[in-house]
Amino acid sequence: MPTSKRLRPPVVAVTGAASGLGRAFLAKVASSADFRRVVAIDDQRGDVPDVTWRVLDIRDPLLANRISDVDVLVHLGGDYSLDSDPEERRAYNLRAAQTVLTASAAARVRRVVLVTSAMVYGAADDNPVPLAEDSPVAAEPDTGVVGDHLEIEALVRRSLRSHPGLGVTVLRPAALVGPGIDTVVTRHFEAPRLLVVKGSLPRWQFCHIDDLVSALEMAALGHVGGVVAVGSDGWLEMEQVEEISGLRRFELPAGLTFGTAQRLHRLGITPAPATDLHYVVYPWVVDCATLRAAGWKPAWTNEAALQELLELSQGKHAVVGRRLSGKDATLTAAGATVAVIGTAAIVRVARRKRRV
Repeated sequence: MPTSKRLRPPVVAVTGAASGLGRAFLAKVASSADFRRVVAIDDQRGDVPDVTWRVLDIRDPLLANRISDVDVLVHLGGDYSLDSDPEERRAYNLRAAQTVLTASAAARVRRVVLVTSAMVYGAADDNPVPLAEDSPVAAEPDTGVVGDHLEIEALVRRSLRSHPGLGVTVLRPAALVGPGIDTVVTRHFEAPRLLVVKGSLPRWQFCHIDDLVSALEMAALGHVGGVVAVGSDGWLEMEQVEEISGLRRFELPAGLTFGTAQRLHRLGITPAPATDLHYVVYPWVVDCATLRAAGWKPAWTNEAALQELLELSQGKHAVVGRRLSGKDATLTAAGATVAVIGTAAIVRVARRKRRV
């Protein structure tokens, strides 16, 4: 009587393995019986034991030679810091993603898993709540992190055409929360009050890094594929966010909000382009249908994720995405409305300095 042959557990490689999300995923799978071996790739050796460390720059074309024994590659080696130079950050992220995809195809890796963001759907006042995973990618290309994600997803589409034998799974998490996460969204909750655009209210959905790690594991094992949204179930209304956070809202007209933010960004005063503010004033909630159908459940609720975000934000101060420190932080006591409207004075001072 014939017996079914059991598939061997795959060998998984993780880029960006020494820190951040890469380290978190590596620590989760290092001792998992679901993987035959775990390979950690970074430009420096990390502290996770019981894995095979390979130290190299992931932009090096020789990467293909170092992953010839790998079945699945989980690419988490990107730079998404708000404080990085935008041109240098984008060049790094695109070169890294391109090298990973090309090297994986050359090394006959079966599957590559990447992380972008649900931000690629765009945040808009008329977005359905929630957005289906196959909703159009409608984010505005810009110099911010969202623009990097759009470019990386374009690379994935080209790679699928050029290398039809390579499987690629793209995870799109909602607003990330957890230790070490620093984004436009997390800085929004470092402000003394919550910005709201008149006539529109956001809905808030979060994705705790623990849930992203468990979704990455599902993708690495091939339980989900294609485009996969990740986040806590449902969403929070503005009133719930105010109740949990104890922060009050302040409302401004859209023209003033985005016009001022764009001027400040152009002058180098704030780190993110004005389009990034859309993600804290308009909804971009996603339906995690693919993961749900595969039996995945988030361990974190939106309420619990927000509470952790608030705890991690204690002692930090930001206005319009700009992190304040020292005596600048005391200005927040005057209220965020004054801070935002008062940026007109900052703009005038900056212009005068330019003329001198």
